[in-house]
Amino acid sequence: MISNLNDNTNLPFSIQISFNKLIEKYQVLANSKDPFLAAKAKRVLEIKMNAPVLTEGFSDVSVLKEYQDEIQTLLQDSFSEVLSLNEIKTASVPYHNFIFNASQRFKNIIKTAGPDFELVIKNMPENDWYILGCTIIMNMIYGFNTNFKRPLYYEIPEANGVMRIYKILYNADFMEILPTDKAPKLKQEDFDQLLDNFNNIELWKEKFPPNSYISKGFVISNIFDVTDDQSISNIKSTLIGSNKRKDESFMKDFQQIFSTLFNMKDLQVGFSIYNKEDNMLMQVYDSNVSSFLLKTNTELSCDTAFCQHSYNTLLKEQTYYTISDVEKYYEMSKGNAPQIKVLKEQGIKSAIFAPIAENGQLLAVLELVSKKAKVLNSINANKLVDVMPFILSAVKRSKTDEENLIEAIIQRECTSIHPSVKWKFEKAAKQFMTEQHNGKDNPLFSKISFDNVYPLFGQIDVKGSSNARNSATEKDLSLQLKMVEKIVKVAFDIDKLPILEQLLFQIITFKEALHTNFKVDSEQEITRFFKNEIEPLFKFQLKSKPYLVKQIEDYFNTVDSQVDLVYHYRKNYDDTISLINKNMSSLLDKKQVEAQAMYPHFFERFKTDGVEHNMYIGEAITKEDSFNKIYLYNLRLWQLQVMCDMENTYYNQQHDYPIALDVASMILVFNQPLSIRFRTDEKHFDVDGTYNARYEVVKKRVDKANIKGTNERITAKGKITIVFSQKEDEIEYLKYINFLQSKHKLGDNVEILELENLQGVTGLKALRVNILYQKETNKKEFYTYEDLMKEI
Repeated sequence: MISNLNDNTNLPFSIQISFNKLIEKYQVLANSKDPFLAAKAKRVLEIKMNAPVLTEGFSDVSVLKEYQDEIQTLLQDSFSEVLSLNEIKTASVPYHNFIFNASQRFKNIIKTAGPDFELVIKNMPENDWYILGCTIIMNMIYGFNTNFKRPLYYEIPEANGVMRIYKILYNADFMEILPTDKAPKLKQEDFDQLLDNFNNIELWKEKFPPNSYISKGFVISNIFDVTDDQSISNIKSTLIGSNKRKDESFMKDFQQIFSTLFNMKDLQVGFSIYNKEDNMLMQVYDSNVSSFLLKTNTELSCDTAFCQHSYNTLLKEQTYYTISDVEKYYEMSKGNAPQIKVLKEQGIKSAIFAPIAENGQLLAVLELVSKKAKVLNSINANKLVDVMPFILSAVKRSKTDEENLIEAIIQRECTSIHPSVKWKFEKAAKQFMTEQHNGKDNPLFSKISFDNVYPLFGQIDVKGSSNARNSATEKDLSLQLKMVEKIVKVAFDIDKLPILEQLLFQIITFKEALHTNFKVDSEQEITRFFKNEIEPLFKFQLKSKPYLVKQIEDYFNTVDSQVDLVYHYRKNYDDTISLINKNMSSLLDKKQVEAQAMYPHFFERFKTDGVEHNMYIGEAITKEDSFNKIYLYNLRLWQLQVMCDMENTYYNQQHDYPIALDVASMILVFNQPLSIRFRTDEKHFDVDGTYNARYEVVKKRVDKANIKGTNERITAKGKITIVFSQKEDEIEYLKYINFLQSKHKLGDNVEILELENLQGVTGLKALRVNILYQKETNKKEFYTYEDLMKEI
């Protein structure tokens, strides 16, 4: 129990209880013409004469006990005994939990809360109390209204543990604020500065130092139980919040809101989501919300769920559709109106269906139904206006959650999905969610496959990439061995240690092997030598051999810190491959946007030592009855043109690459449609079926194949190779070649070649034609590969 009101307080004023302002009211009443009021006022004024401390003000709480009877008399009108069991009211010190008088109902509430309960005002941070006090001073002393009013609450438990919410309204008629000589004189610029610095508590304390004013008087708190109102607000928050609809209590609370709103106990609430793409109503997934329109169906076509009139009202006009008497309208429609028939089957007598829409787009349908006729109608349907914004927010959040969950399932079960086939993954994901929600054990992600689609494959590949990398590796290792040899030789010339001589022998052996017999494991063997023998030796010599410090430091500065090796020539090679892949992929992606606009198709690309791409086109992918083989021919021609463009772009940019490499392009033509299936374990599409697997075999091996009867590869720099197996493919592509010759993209040197037999594949042929190159600085001149190399 505190002894002084100012103990442990942090406020811009010191606190005093005073009844001065209250007594001033009675001084006016003492002159009243009503003899009863005047007599009572005079009795109150006698207290002032006998106990001047009650008007002068005090901070010592013992004064309250000393003048307990007088204070009761002073507060008699404010705390009527007649209303004491009904009103929740206190007399207290502001900005403080100290209460010195209370109604009987308040005392009963606190007693019920238990002996350990501590009364605390909620939702007001500690620093805010100080700033609130400052704003009161600004208002009462300077007339500067900051409108810093916030609702204040008590949370007090009942005997059963249920927390009830009480809102506090202060009556500050009996308060006054007095400045002391510590209070600074404030100007307009001070207030302007405070307006932009609410959170700067030090600034507030500078303008309003602690205890620089006196707060004198008391407040009467009128307290109201707002538990029901707050509960409704919480339910609205629940609608807007995520994941709360999963709670078992959600639907019960949700229905209670509408029961209260419509003042009917047996009101039931349903809900259905509108799927615009398929024009269907669907159950809300992953929740306890049901639908009376769908009954036991998980989804239903809107054409099946509604008659024409209700369809137009809800989906087109997007206004409320009401049925005040289901039995009456069932007889009038002779049972042919599906929305009325399904309600009658469930024993429903009246209903309201409310469209939930935004910007003219229907999102869902709210369903209110009752087992009583005429209690729901077109008149009271308008009560929904007050709650529809909250319902709309909930639906939008639900839609977003569903889309995110679908995306997450696709990403987890599959991979990044091309837009042309995303619809099928979304359909499978929705089915996965439905099965999961219905309690099916271990639901499986449906097989994703497309039948009767035509494949297209192409690649622009770096010629001799393995030889180029081996050469770069050999140069790096040779350079590092040379540096190591120089340092070890200096050390041996001085110290003559046999181990150094042995290391020199090993270095010379490695150098000879690099030049005469470089193998894949040579790199690993020499790398281990650097790591395990040279690096420890050099680090030891750094400390013990001053004459080697400079050379060894130069060595470690040359070695790449990430790979602990000389990484110069290999870096040039790796950077070149990376730039080729980046630039070629970027061009291909840009061209793909144009191709998709012509006709949607599946597309994927891969970066290797170059760029490969797969395309599939057909009815199954577009989901529409619009495919014609003209789109296949168009895509084949587009592919051939783009491959020519990629070759041109590459050689125009070749001078920007660290090293000069050549590329060769190839297209594989497959005449028959096939089936593809998404392999969830490998996260990519692959051909489906044994017969179709022949296509994958050819695709993986054909670029390494030779011309029949020779050792010459079918792919060649400066030329594009088109591999096929059917005569009609040859005729088709000769037309494309002729067309591109007229556009100066291809040259006149057309070869028709046979390929050597591949494992399990025979009878392959190829068209090979030289590419014409254009220098970007001269659009009118065209070059063969040989001409271009001479120019470069």
